[in-house]
Amino acid sequence: MIPTVSLNPMLADGALQFAFEKATLEGKITIGALVLVSFFSWTVIFTKAWQLIRARRVARQFFEAYRGTRDPLELSRSEKAFEGAPAYELYAAGAEELEYHLKNNASEIRGSRLVSTASLASVKAVLERTASQEALSLEKGMIVLSTAVAGGPFIGLLGTVWGVMETFSGIAKAASASLTAMAPGVAGALIATVVGLFVAIPAMFAYNFMVTTIRAITQELDAFATEYAIAIEHGYVDNRPLGEEINEANRTLVTEIAKANEQFADRLVSALRGPADRRA
Repeated sequence: MIPTVSLNPMLADGALQFAFEKATLEGKITIGALVLVSFFSWTVIFTKAWQLIRARRVARQFFEAYRGTRDPLELSRSEKAFEGAPAYELYAAGAEELEYHLKNNASEIRGSRLVSTASLASVKAVLERTASQEALSLEKGMIVLSTAVAGGPFIGLLGTVWGVMETFSGIAKAASASLTAMAPGVAGALIATVVGLFVAIPAMFAYNFMVTTIRAITQELDAFATEYAIAIEHGYVDNRPLGEEINEANRTLVTEIAKANEQFADRLVSALRGPADRRA
């Protein structure tokens, strides 16, 4: 005859409740601290998961819209917004800086307003700063999960060791080493480690998933910053050779001198005609 084993659910026979009731005051304080850590951990898990899911979804929409244009400023000028996508925040910051230089530091060359390489360097600095800010925003709160992963089991172990110490101290004072005397105290001590693992295991899986997602978004952000800077350089930066710039400047100077000479000649003729008209 094959013996059968009854597999009761962990909570059905009241094991956790019994262990918690037999836990010492120090063990219950440890469990309370673990519950508090778990609360913050799950708060970060839900908020960060929503942030990352939204960032990936809106980023796909933004990249589709951006790569469907030829002008790197078209999306900005059409006032389309993709809030929640780190790449869009980078794009908006770069577009704002470029528009400032086009308005204040641009040159009119063959009918187009172009900025200098110094202005491009300023735009690149803004892109780098924004990329760093967005990366920090994505990583915000992850310290809570890493603390839960690393600290949860150790906090639980502290409660367990303390509880076992209290149990053996009580047994020594009572001079009774029976299993019946030891079991409640040991059970009350072990529940702290169980709770610590309940805190650490979900945080570990969430942390690994989110770190991988954040790393992918950050790499995507760096790649887009490079792509965007190249598009700006091709469309809005004066990249003419130095010799051509000098020749253009000379032609402009000659034109301005010719205009000034014509204006001077007109004034001189007007000045000479004035006395002659009065004598007549």
